[in-house]
Amino acid sequence: MAWDLLFSTDYGLFSLFVIVFVIGMSVWFARFFSRKMREDQAQIGK
Repeated sequence: MAWDLLFSTDYGLFSLFVIVFVIGMSVWFARFFSRKMREDQAQIGK
């Protein structure tokens, strides 16, 4: 029943989109900040 509501209604699909978007955004931020920290460490090490 819950899966039917998630995939067949407009508010369920929007909720699914928001969940996927937030997870994707958290992965992007984690990679972005990790890369910036490595760049800063490389500059300090010079």
